[in-house]
Amino acid sequence: MKALLLRVHGRVQGVGYRETLRAEAERLGVTGWVRNRADGTVEALACGPAAAVDALVRWCERGPPLAQVQRVEARPATPGPASAGPEPGVPWPPAAAHGFRRLPSV
Repeated sequence: MKALLLRVHGRVQGVGYRETLRAEAERLGVTGWVRNRADGTVEALACGPAAAVDALVRWCERGPPLAQVQRVEARPATPGPASAGPEPGVPWPPAAAHGFRRLPSV
């Protein structure tokens, strides 16, 4: 099992990035969430088999056709209670029953 917190930079908002990322994650069997950030980036938590998470990261480096990805930052995410997630109140670990979700923008 592998878990990464991703931050995607470039022209990644307003181009369908979150929805296509969600669909690709579900196709790969990766759980987690994705959301827009106020700074113009897209942030995602990806959890699943290492090969599937790595494939999702490679997809993130391209994104959907209208995106212009500059770079993807990836750092390991460590399981813990919800309050110990990337930010207070962010669901962690992602529940497999919920698949891959779009969270509200922050």
